[in-house]
Amino acid sequence: MPTSFRELNPPERILMGPGPSNVHPRVLRMMSLSPLGHMDPEFFKIMDEVMVLLRQVFQTENRLTIVTPGTGSSGMEAAICNVVEPDDRVVACVAGYFGERVCDMVERCGAELTRKEAPWGSAVNPERAAKVIDKVKPDVVILVHAETSTGVCQPVEAISEAAHRHGALVVADAVTSLGGSPTKIDERGIDVCYSCTQKCIGAPPGLAPVSFNERAMEKVRARKTKIRNWYLDITLLEKYWTQERSYHHTAPVNLVYALHEALRLIEQEGLEARFKRHELNHRALVAGLEAMGLSPLPREEDRLWMLNTMRIPDGVDDAVVRRRLLVEHNIEIGSGLGQLKGKIWRIGIMGYSCNPNNVLLLLSALERILAEEGYKAPAGAAIEAASKVYSQT
Repeated sequence: MPTSFRELNPPERILMGPGPSNVHPRVLRMMSLSPLGHMDPEFFKIMDEVMVLLRQVFQTENRLTIVTPGTGSSGMEAAICNVVEPDDRVVACVAGYFGERVCDMVERCGAELTRKEAPWGSAVNPERAAKVIDKVKPDVVILVHAETSTGVCQPVEAISEAAHRHGALVVADAVTSLGGSPTKIDERGIDVCYSCTQKCIGAPPGLAPVSFNERAMEKVRARKTKIRNWYLDITLLEKYWTQERSYHHTAPVNLVYALHEALRLIEQEGLEARFKRHELNHRALVAGLEAMGLSPLPREEDRLWMLNTMRIPDGVDDAVVRRRLLVEHNIEIGSGLGQLKGKIWRIGIMGYSCNPNNVLLLLSALERILAEEGYKAPAGAAIEAASKVYSQT
């Protein structure tokens, strides 16, 4: 019987929002390979290579560096539900939408939560955070290294040092930063770190890289209460990913193939070269946007390279501009979340999407649309400013 539903043929978008990013053709090809069984010895070899490649990107020696099934939020859930017990004292550094999500998960674990907040668009002050940590003497400190809702990079080292003075574990969200800027989780004293595959890593969404060091695993193994989330119980996942190879879940095999190829691309490019690429395109993009008269939300020293947040000019309709970019130019950018909804645009230049062609195309399209929507900027100034950045490098 013929189906009445159409065969899918989604449009080719230029993805410059907060994620997902575009995927390299080599990575896409991996999705079309025949799946292996999730307990096949050949698949175990692929898993082993993924662990090695992930350690390089996390910049860690942690043995337990794996992926959890699910998007970045599954990594967040895995990190928190495994190391946070009922009645633990937890300090969360909150400076945006995803800091709020961290707090929600902590409270669901029954912990005693203390929030150290900063205005959205600002980084948490590390000295003030250290004072809160010294007062609370927490079991766990959690911060969002790259706050996707605001485009802010949070200070890690000083907060980590304060946490370790009291024997606390440090949990960091690197969902947006991993693969686009230095993570250095060993050097920075991060005990648990989690991320996603669809941003700077450059693979499709559906997996969450996580890394637990031995300090974190000692706390997990010494828990007085059972881990509340069976699916993301790191002691069970550990047995599947490491030598025991105990069945736990049916792994998304083709997503693991894709991640493996994305990590190979990172290795071939080189981490430092990849970081420099993200920084260069960030500088060119911001120079072009500022030449139009647009203002970045964070201070220069707090800005992420891969996720750029710009204030929407007065009188400009957020949704109209984003819709026109999508319909007329196939370019997707993101809107603000929470208290920043309708106030900022979130422009991502991540992984395979992070290149000069995309930057210049967006600047040209945005300049024309804004002019037609009544916002006047010097014609050609954006392209000139961005091109100057590129020519000087």
